[in-house]
Amino acid sequence: MATPAAPPSDDVEALRRDLAARAELVASLQQELDTTNRGVVALYAELDHQASQLREATELKSRFLAYMSHEFRTPVAAIRSLAALLLDRVDGPLTPAQEMQLRFIQGSAGEFAESIDDLLDLAKIEAGRIEISPAWFEMVDLFSALRGMFKPVLTNPDVVLIFDEPRDVPKLFSDDRKLAQILRNFISNALKFTSAGVVRVSARVDADSTVTFAVSDTGIGIASEFHPAIFRDFAQIDSPIQKRLRGTGLGLSLSARLAELLGGKVGMRSEVGKGSTFFVTLPLQWRAEAASPEEQPQ
Repeated sequence: MATPAAPPSDDVEALRRDLAARAELVASLQQELDTTNRGVVALYAELDHQASQLREATELKSRFLAYMSHEFRTPVAAIRSLAALLLDRVDGPLTPAQEMQLRFIQGSAGEFAESIDDLLDLAKIEAGRIEISPAWFEMVDLFSALRGMFKPVLTNPDVVLIFDEPRDVPKLFSDDRKLAQILRNFISNALKFTSAGVVRVSARVDADSTVTFAVSDTGIGIASEFHPAIFRDFAQIDSPIQKRLRGTGLGLSLSARLAELLGGKVGMRSEVGKGSTFFVTLPLQWRAEAASPEEQPQ
């Protein structure tokens, strides 16, 4: 039997060089991979560290706001109470100028108290400490409560607050307190920026098993360039009446956050000189991925 011929020495040498080059390439790639892995591990460690710092900062901010809101509430409540006593003429009659000044003090203290509450709620949302407490409730009951809440503050005879009777709107399974807070913010803004006309609150059922609550007004309106930023934190509108009635700009931002927690969204339509409509759309039945069986609607 014939023995196979050996390959030429030049071919063997070329094969060896090729194998050596490939081995060197593999070693180089392995070294790069090891370096990349070490970089990824270091990056994850840095991200974990930054996330820990962020959580700590958020926790500290929440504690600070909770503490400061408590500290602020006491003197603000005292100011409001004293102003109310003076307006009741407990210590004697008031001149028209004194009454006007006291009402200004009382109103400013009330706005300050609302701003404190908004800041605290935003801090709770960012820290994940806002709890949703869903239950079945009727639209009529919600509108009745809001009507009674705003009746004492309707001091402008040129503005009428109307709640349209909800028709064909079934019970809603959601957190009625959070929804009422959203609508209160919308109604308060509408009343603040409507010097004469109508503020109307309504509700309708949509085709996709959602319900839309709308607050429309005949006020000053909002220019289109401000629409994209209207629900951002501390957003302010550059207009003469806005400058005169300046707030923190947190109410609408808070409303947007609360709507998201309720599984919905907010929106608005507005035109300068023709008024605005702010609305919140929520599912008829709130559901959470991690909700316990007793929290789910039957």
